[in-house]
Amino acid sequence: MDFKQAAERILKDMGTDNIAAAAHCATRLRLVVKDESKIDQKALDDDPAVKGTFRINGQYQIIIGPGDVDKVYANLIQQTGLKEVTPDDLKEVAANGKKTNPFMALIKVLSDIFVPLIPALVAGGLLMALNNVLVSGGLFGPKSLVQMYPGIKGLADMINTFASAPFAFLPILLGFSATRRFGGNAYLGATMGMIMVMPSLINGYAVSAALTAHTMTYWNIFGWHIAQAGYQGQVLPVLAVAFILANVEKWLHKRMPATLDFIFTPMLSIIFVAFITFAFVGPVLRIVGNGLTDGIVYLYGASGVVGSTIFGLVYSPIVITGLHQSFPAIETQLLANIAKTGGDFFFPIASMANAAQGAACLAVFFLSRNAKEKGLASSAGLSALLGITEPAIFGVNLKRKFPFIAGMIGSAVGCFFVGLFGIRSSALGAAGLIGFISIPVKFYGGFFLALALSIVVAFSGAYVYGRRVMKSTDELEDKDPDVVARDLVNDGVVAAPVAGQLESIKKVNDQVFSTEMMGKGAAIIPSDGTITAPITGTLTVAYPTMHAYGLKGDNGEEVLIHLGIDTVKLNGTDFTTSVTQGQHVKVGDVLGTMDLDAIAKAGYDTTVMIVVTNTNSYASVNRVEGDVVKPGDPVVAVTKQTDTVPVAANL
Repeated sequence: MDFKQAAERILKDMGTDNIAAAAHCATRLRLVVKDESKIDQKALDDDPAVKGTFRINGQYQIIIGPGDVDKVYANLIQQTGLKEVTPDDLKEVAANGKKTNPFMALIKVLSDIFVPLIPALVAGGLLMALNNVLVSGGLFGPKSLVQMYPGIKGLADMINTFASAPFAFLPILLGFSATRRFGGNAYLGATMGMIMVMPSLINGYAVSAALTAHTMTYWNIFGWHIAQAGYQGQVLPVLAVAFILANVEKWLHKRMPATLDFIFTPMLSIIFVAFITFAFVGPVLRIVGNGLTDGIVYLYGASGVVGSTIFGLVYSPIVITGLHQSFPAIETQLLANIAKTGGDFFFPIASMANAAQGAACLAVFFLSRNAKEKGLASSAGLSALLGITEPAIFGVNLKRKFPFIAGMIGSAVGCFFVGLFGIRSSALGAAGLIGFISIPVKFYGGFFLALALSIVVAFSGAYVYGRRVMKSTDELEDKDPDVVARDLVNDGVVAAPVAGQLESIKKVNDQVFSTEMMGKGAAIIPSDGTITAPITGTLTVAYPTMHAYGLKGDNGEEVLIHLGIDTVKLNGTDFTTSVTQGQHVKVGDVLGTMDLDAIAKAGYDTTVMIVVTNTNSYASVNRVEGDVVKPGDPVVAVTKQTDTVPVAANL
């Protein structure tokens, strides 16, 4: 390959000055382009140096191949004058280049503000739930535990005090988190929160009654009367005040002389923002916030069981979009005004949806014959039952589709009864099987019935439908034409470079390998981190990042070993190597190591791909039947014969 000409052709096909940034990994160019409409896709598809292209995460990726991609990249950088960047840097460039949806940007802001507060709110909520267990009658008999055992009354009062703190002083927590998110001094934000809940003010929960009874106290400033109203239980006014405070502070920092900035910027920021808070911003947004809360409660109440059923049906799809990250903002407001709202109706609906997705995921566990899928389904299913659904939804249910739909139906059935019984929570917590802790005792019967129906409907629906669908699919997989029986391998063999579970390369979570753009081969889920040579030959590729090796066998095989997915971003961390490019190795010689635990902890898939990159040079390239393999076991068979190899069954 003429690398200079290949780079010239790619640049021409991408469009003049159309590349904003470029990086590469072991197999592909990773590009961020300014305008994809300028790309000549047909020319790229016809280019002999290009093995394939695809778009992902804002990047346009061009498959070149191991041993060649770095040389094409070097020529591309030389011809464009672009600065060399890492794949991580490129990811940031791609993200910054995206047009942000204003609505999704708002959701992101709310998520950034409220997610850090969740531990404090959950702690307070669960303590509140514990207090309910102690003081509510009907749970252990007609009398409450406090009535039956007066000696624990002091303990109940203490727990109630602890539980109330995060909600009574919510503006302080919100002020800190929101001001930090908006780029201001978080401690000034907390100070504004303290000012808004000072004990000398009329308590926020009593403001309406004080105004009605004409008992509100006022500051008299040259005849201008400003209400001394607190903001306990308020969310929207605090968010607005934090935004204003952060921007006032930044404005003053730019204009205040350095010698005065440290002293006077905080003081001026607080006095100005506090004044407009009580004079203008607070009163207006208190009305808006109360109106929004009343509107949400009214809409939910007016829609009855229809509303709760529809909400339950679509809750899991909402989780996929990430919009559920905005719910804590609404739930916090509902719980902060529980006397008026009756509690949080989002929580029991989330509990039904999470449990249903977990039950559907467990149905896949009982149905699947794939060891990897069974392991994931068991852990993800249990996790979803306890309130964490992302592993089940994204790892299992969406891939199979029918379990996700079964979970939606199960959730809708459960949420019908949530609406029928008017179930609400009195606290935040783990939305799932143990969600009853956050539910008032009077709703226990309805909650457990709804939860049981969600689980039963989702599990039985997924199991009955999946029994037929998955059996058919598994039978097709058993007859995979790319798999040959071990005793029929009679030509060239590529050995396992690592111990682990042998899998089809079509199942790996990387489009380049799963679509066999690079060539056919196999994948191994490693159980050990020692990497050995799969063939006897010369090491043609040994990247400094140590995440991939290329070899050319003495018999002509060209093999790529790729250690993990996107692990180029680790820049060699958690890898070692024992060889150098150009070295001759034999089957079983140690090439290097990968720290499986550290790589997995860093969030990367550790699957090892073995690819015959010159697949087109052979009559057939097939994965060898097998399950658990050790280094040296045959995993890929190559043949130069024209006769076909019989297919294995029941793999």
